[in-house]
Amino acid sequence: MFGEKTDDETKFGRAVALKAIASKAEELKNKGAASFEVQSFINGARGKLAEEAPDPEMYSKALRVAATQKANRN
Repeated sequence: MFGEKTDDETKFGRAVALKAIASKAEELKNKGAASFEVQSFINGARGKLAEEAPDPEMYSKALRVAATQKANRN
């Protein structure tokens, strides 16, 4: 989906995809879907997006948080 693109193009593509996810979730809600169904759709779609176009900044942040939590446990 995002292949060999510049960082700005990838960020723009992610933003467009996130907006599409939000629009679809709103549509599901308006059609009467249960809240857990809407949330399941959002979680699945965002997971798929993360697989196709990972965000290196968010990954780095998650690693730092995990390392901090692990250090605080010891």
